[in-house]
Amino acid sequence: MHMAAQHPTAAVLLCEVVMEILSWIPAKPVTRLKLVCKSWNSIISHPHFVKLHLHRSPKNAIVLSTLTPPFPNKEEKQSLVLSSVESFIQNPSSTVDAQENRHSLHLQDWVLDSCNGLVCVARLLFHPNNDITDICFRLLNPLTGFISENSPCLRVNVNNVFGFGYDESSDSYKVVTFIRDSSGTVTAQVYSFRGSSWKTINSFPAFPYCVEANGQFIGGSLNWLGVRNPHGDDYHWAAVTLDMLMIVSFDLKSDTHKQILLPKGINEIPRQEPTLGVWGNRLYLLYDYKNTHFIAWQMKEFGDENSWTQLLKISFHHLGVETLFPEFIFENGNIFMLRGRHCFEEVFYDRRDNSVKRTNILANNCYFIAFDYVESLVQPC
Repeated sequence: MHMAAQHPTAAVLLCEVVMEILSWIPAKPVTRLKLVCKSWNSIISHPHFVKLHLHRSPKNAIVLSTLTPPFPNKEEKQSLVLSSVESFIQNPSSTVDAQENRHSLHLQDWVLDSCNGLVCVARLLFHPNNDITDICFRLLNPLTGFISENSPCLRVNVNNVFGFGYDESSDSYKVVTFIRDSSGTVTAQVYSFRGSSWKTINSFPAFPYCVEANGQFIGGSLNWLGVRNPHGDDYHWAAVTLDMLMIVSFDLKSDTHKQILLPKGINEIPRQEPTLGVWGNRLYLLYDYKNTHFIAWQMKEFGDENSWTQLLKISFHHLGVETLFPEFIFENGNIFMLRGRHCFEEVFYDRRDNSVKRTNILANNCYFIAFDYVESLVQPC
């Protein structure tokens, strides 16, 4: 007796049920399930499944650390290290020292940022004139092993600012930087990894950007702290006033920019340049106040200047430091990682219980920088 052929409708329903179940499984085991059978491999590899899985993946559960030797030589390499947020906070030194989940990079590589499980890596080619460099970018997915082709090289000043993000309207990942020519005109240079060349966007405000941090990606835009009306490319922080500061927000869909005002409650210029941060779809402004307190503002609704809320103000005395530099935000804006006076001293402040944890991160005498990261199956075309 021959078994009746499966009805097409039943086959489609079975496929949808399998997709629904698989979409809730973490990324790493899902990649192994591609080996179960051809139909599962087809389901897991389908772009619709990849997007559904990313949407349902736990957000902000992974920290991506980059380790850079302080005195590079041919024997040493940079590394990417992935770890859970919990293990990183509990024991950051041993976490970044661990060999598992480590990925090697070239010494000339520089990690720009991470978005949707993709890491944007820049390759720097310096000229004899150390103020100029050629730079190209590629994407990699540490989970799947995907590596994109390099972007075309772009000649930039070493003080350029960069940003990396995702344009949902075109399903494309983009890199943005700003270039000022000899006449003082500023243009945005945009590269889409779906394209083949850099695109020039004119009519940008001719002022420099704080170069200590990359553009922060949120709400389909990249955001930098900018300084109005300085003379030339450079500026002296001691001469900057509050009315000169704003956030410049670049929309990746429309290639346009707007300016976002800082919180109205800031009544004097910070002693050091503020830091922008993003966690859980919220924008943060972090800075020190009179070298005695650490202050954090949160924009509850991105783009709404009236939604700025002062999240915390904590004294350096309570933190046990004399000076600090904001670095990273965890746990939906509840835990702040701050770098103390010494480059290997990290301070974790948990505002939920007002607790402070200080630790020295030696990491084999390597410098490290932390990024938000989520494991995904994304492999852009």
